Amino acid sequence: MNIHEYQAKEIFARYGIPVPPGRVATSPAEAKKIAAELGKPVVVKAQVHVGGRGKAGGIKFGATPSEAEKAASQVLGMKIKGLTVGKVLVTTSIDVATESYLGVVVDRRAKKPVFMASPAGGVDIEEVARTTPEKIFKMHVDPCMGLLPYQSRFLASKLDQDSKLRGQIASIAHKLWRVFWETDCSLAEINPLVKTKDGQIIALDAKINLDDNALDRHPDLEAMREGESEHDRMAREMGLSYVKLEGSIGCCVNGAGLAMATMDLIKHYGGEPANFLDIGGSSSPDKVLTAMRIICSDPGVKAVFFNIFGGITRCDDVATGIVTALKEIDVKAPIVIRLTGTNEEKAREILGKANLRATTLMDEGVRQVLKIAQEGVS
Repeated sequence: MNIHEYQAKEIFARYGIPVPPGRVATSPAEAKKIAAELGKPVVVKAQVHVGGRGKAGGIKFGATPSEAEKAASQVLGMKIKGLTVGKVLVTTSIDVATESYLGVVVDRRAKKPVFMASPAGGVDIEEVARTTPEKIFKMHVDPCMGLLPYQSRFLASKLDQDSKLRGQIASIAHKLWRVFWETDCSLAEINPLVKTKDGQIIALDAKINLDDNALDRHPDLEAMREGESEHDRMAREMGLSYVKLEGSIGCCVNGAGLAMATMDLIKHYGGEPANFLDIGGSSSPDKVLTAMRIICSDPGVKAVFFNIFGGITRCDDVATGIVTALKEIDVKAPIVIRLTGTNEEKAREILGKANLRATTLMDEGVRQVLKIAQEGVS
């Protein structure tokens, strides 16, 4: 689960990580009031779940409350990568001397969290890795031991040569580890971590991704969920794994591995998947119905491909869900079905009564759905 910058900074502040003072505004007048109360020049920052806000014009400066009001009027309501800005963070402007990067993320290959530190902050860490990889320093953390003092000092040494400031940075690194570990993050990042002209170390920006699987332990963090699309909400509540993409082939598959293979095969034959949608290993007809509601509400979908390999998943449950969906939803896109496995014959009987057919070959199903989508025939 992604959270906004202002929410991440609230969590940072709880753990003692220094952040600039500021509050959230939903109107230009509110932004003006906050700027007046802060009593300093401010930065007005769009709060959306995407990067590149600055390049898109979503971060503006205001030397006075009136300028902050004008900046907020320009940012609120604008679209950044398809997302409408409904909130802005109004925070004090900082005199920056240097910018660096500090973050911790799960390294799935090493099966450990890994800290990354770089003196090249303020830009995407992926860009730093691509252009100047020698500026990124990595340190894996034993989850049983946590971040040890010598590791914090090592990270600090890579970010600043001033021994007085290293102590501040090491302390922030330790607190960032506590945020990551105690709130079950998949990512906790400060970019940039800045040194001010008066010698203070401050987290100028904050990014936190929370592990959805651990949210039952953190009801306070679950309450921070914002900006979720209706499709994402429906998928989450029904236990579906769903990611919106930009193609024209709606995909409904059981199992993440098969879903990835399905998308790969669609692209191999020149098509583009409209989504990743995994109904899971034990799917009920209601899950299939919800999946169809999500897929068919996407205007870009020209054809729908069901790819079911029944193991734990029962093919007859999926077939029942498809038939139910056709009765309850205005399905305009043609459907191609590939299924094989548990209760396959029973599933074919159910589909046959609805004048639907299913192939057993994945390759054949993909080529068929692409032909339908390209030619517009069923």
